[in-house]
Amino acid sequence: MELLKTLYSTTGLAMLTWQQFIMIIVALILLYLAIRKKYEPYLLLPISFGMLLVNLPGVPNEGMMEPGGLLYYLYQGVKLGIYPPLIFLAIGASTDFGPLIANPKSLLLGAAAQLGIFIAFIGAILLGLTGREAASIGIIGGADGPTAIYTTTKLAPALLGPIAVAAYSYMALVPIIQPPIIKLLTTKKERQIKMVQLREVSKGEKILFPIAVTIVVTLLIPSAAPLIGMLMLGNLIKESGVVGNLVEHVKGAMLYCITIVLGVTVGATANAHTFLNVTTLKILALGLFAFAFGTVGGVLFGKIMCKLSGGKVNPMIGAAGVSAVPMAARVVQKIGQEENPSNFLLMHAMGPNVAGVIGSAVAAGVLLIIFK
Repeated sequence: MELLKTLYSTTGLAMLTWQQFIMIIVALILLYLAIRKKYEPYLLLPISFGMLLVNLPGVPNEGMMEPGGLLYYLYQGVKLGIYPPLIFLAIGASTDFGPLIANPKSLLLGAAAQLGIFIAFIGAILLGLTGREAASIGIIGGADGPTAIYTTTKLAPALLGPIAVAAYSYMALVPIIQPPIIKLLTTKKERQIKMVQLREVSKGEKILFPIAVTIVVTLLIPSAAPLIGMLMLGNLIKESGVVGNLVEHVKGAMLYCITIVLGVTVGATANAHTFLNVTTLKILALGLFAFAFGTVGGVLFGKIMCKLSGGKVNPMIGAAGVSAVPMAARVVQKIGQEENPSNFLLMHAMGPNVAGVIGSAVAAGVLLIIFK
């Protein structure tokens, strides 16, 4: 019996705490959503598995996020702000800015969808958080995981774990969070509005656009240069058409490899000891609040544009103004076809969607200037 007791005491079961048990249940729920429901599995699968790994009790697993552990070294790319600009490079190489160039008014929808950032910022201040912490939490409202990570590493590195998990989890849950808000704020008639086909954008316009945006944004907000610069470089590589093999590798192998490493390491920061506390609960609540109000801001501005255009703009495309590319645009497309099977809103929604990526990076740059 003593031998059995000794063997049992060395197992993870003997070390399991109730906090770890709760985090394991949360990780399993997220894995279910990623695998069974297919809610953005590229993001949610590595995040939830990283969360599962770090909460399984035992020295080897806990040591993975300590010096000498595998995840510790992989996590340095998150901590030092290396992965976010690289992901922006890959996003730029896989994104078509044509819909935004064809309809520049989409920039206004992307800007309106950043409302959640500033609403959450004010809410965080009212809850007693510092300005730097509030700015980092507010960026979750842009639904842009890389931008949230980049901002937090500069302003509030102690909150990086819960902010990163919240940002990426809410991005992955876009298909659950956005539809009720869209349907609450729009009428059936508005959701059925068909939009005219966008004009064809020339190759010259597509090449000049990333160059012009880089110059203008960097001159006005230098702190946004790492994110905007990499985003526009990726797009320029794509649109120039002179390095085809490079484009395929950047938007394929590079993007997926960084996403896996980033997801696992971000998930591994959600250990029971640091995650289950009042500050984390505030971050999760404010993050959801920010994301919801980002969607609200985009849809409400879409309704204004609908009125001003005489009913030619479907207000739902405003919901794509958050920078969850292309998830938010797909949600708009899906709801549009449910309401009107002949409706095709994807390209119209991609304009605000890519505008939201630019908008969130600019908002982050402004906050960095103020609080750094």
